[in-house]
Amino acid sequence: MAAKETQLYTKISKKFKDQMTFPFLEALLAMGFPAHTAQKALAATGRRTIEEASEWLHFHYNDPSLDDPIPQEYALYLCPTGPLLENLQEFWRESKRQCGKNRAHEIFPHVTLCDFFTCEDQKVEYLYEALKRAGDKILNSFPSTIPLNLHSSISYLGFFISDSSADVIREFAMSFATEASILADCTVKPCTKQLHLTLAHKFYPHHQKTLEQLAKSIDQIYNCQWTAALYSRDMRFVHYQTLRALFQYKPQNMDELMLTAGEYIFVDRTQQAEASEGWVIGISHRTGCRGFVPENYTERANESDTWVKHRTYTFSLAFGLDSKESDHNTTMNYKSHHSLMTTKASKIQTFQALTHRRSLLVVRHGERVDQIFGKAWLQQCSTVDERKKGLKNFENDPPLSSCGIFQSRLTGEALLDSGIKISYMYCSPALRCIQTAKHILEELKQEKSLKIRVEPGLFEWTKWEIGETIPSLMTLTELTKANYNVDVDYRSEFPLSSLMPSESYDDYVKRCSMTVKQIVAACPGGIISIVSHGSALDSCTRPLLDLPPRDISDFAQLVRKIPSLGMCFCEEVEENKWQLNNPPVKTLTHGSNSAFNWRKWIQDC
Repeated sequence: MAAKETQLYTKISKKFKDQMTFPFLEALLAMGFPAHTAQKALAATGRRTIEEASEWLHFHYNDPSLDDPIPQEYALYLCPTGPLLENLQEFWRESKRQCGKNRAHEIFPHVTLCDFFTCEDQKVEYLYEALKRAGDKILNSFPSTIPLNLHSSISYLGFFISDSSADVIREFAMSFATEASILADCTVKPCTKQLHLTLAHKFYPHHQKTLEQLAKSIDQIYNCQWTAALYSRDMRFVHYQTLRALFQYKPQNMDELMLTAGEYIFVDRTQQAEASEGWVIGISHRTGCRGFVPENYTERANESDTWVKHRTYTFSLAFGLDSKESDHNTTMNYKSHHSLMTTKASKIQTFQALTHRRSLLVVRHGERVDQIFGKAWLQQCSTVDERKKGLKNFENDPPLSSCGIFQSRLTGEALLDSGIKISYMYCSPALRCIQTAKHILEELKQEKSLKIRVEPGLFEWTKWEIGETIPSLMTLTELTKANYNVDVDYRSEFPLSSLMPSESYDDYVKRCSMTVKQIVAACPGGIISIVSHGSALDSCTRPLLDLPPRDISDFAQLVRKIPSLGMCFCEEVEENKWQLNNPPVKTLTHGSNSAFNWRKWIQDC
């Protein structure tokens, strides 16, 4: 822009600024809030409503940083909406389920237009005007179809925008940067690199092929409205870990934070010297206050979950994923609803076809009742006599405690939220394992559709069982009578009568190896779940990984560290070649249990 034009433009912009009014700010000032904190509240809530801003000020009353002149950071993204967004979100879910979480899962589907920049709280309204002006300038020249090319490397998968379309989008980003500089006095750096929509980033190399297959199954054409969205974040917590509270917590001491379910906590992992095991020092996103937080009340969240969407500018266009199809794509605006539904059904079938690759989820049972009440637990309670030989048989085959039932249900609920659907459920004949499997399936909404296959070969190492005989376990008839949905037609290659008391370690690992290989061979695809004992997490995964049995002393030490509902997850990367990967959900810890890290399985191999 020439010097004279710049001066004229600046003069006009100054006149525009002088004419702007700020009704939200005036309303907050009328309530008695200071101007600088009112501006901060409006910036932190996206200037959506007076109610949200005043509520933010109420919660941040004790925030020690309330008066600090720290601005928010802003970024501009181009985001898909409607069916295309749903399509990409389904890819997000399926890629996470099959390959574990990668960096792309930490943020919503988007194309970055401008890197993060700061803007003073009192000038944010001018950013909104800058967005509107930039959008209006190129609206008529915005392409009706944007061809994308799939690009894949050893650590990145995404769609690259073709040059012709990218030039127009860059022009929009440049225009926004110029407008923001003049109106809001911001230094904005528009993206000059290859414009792209990331699908996966920093994943394990052996997952590349699977991710490519999933990406190719995304529908190639969808009518789509693209939206330029302005987001903000708190720049103080960019390098912090973000946690989400799972439960409400009432502080027991003055230095603890009160938690409400769903709120976010920022944690600096380098500043935890004062925290005891099981606790972290964090800062509440809701209140800005700092204090101790019980870590087992939280789960890992994404930083982008705390971002605030301010304003959007929408472009309407058809969208194609293959540049060779661009001429054809221009006619797709006339596709009927039936055609879109057919395409979506085809996509779902493709996803389902990819799930035929086998996965194995091995889970330890929940907390057992005798673990809490000791050997005399049976004399301290009463129950329905479900066994032919009376209550005495419960002594060596105890059920879950109330906490164990809760653990099992919580794990099942988490698996449901992760998108997991179990194809086969195998279980040790121990009652605590069958109960755990039942409660997990109930939370997965699969308790009626999926029968539990009771597999004696998955029973605990009998040397660790009390007594000189195998415990008298419930029969399939007794389990069915007690409303357990067991598969009465399933026949194991390792019948219950073949279990030997006080078997040797070598016999035990051979039994587990034979059993798990037979189970996998009988299941052509999908997720196979095994609910067994802590020892199974080692003895039922090492055979698939082609690893020899551990030394017996190492085995015993390792098993002691496995918490209730601890889990390991193996995936078949090639035919009969398995890899240990991230479990689909975070392992539960409670009480004095230390955090269970599945990665130690690899380190100790």
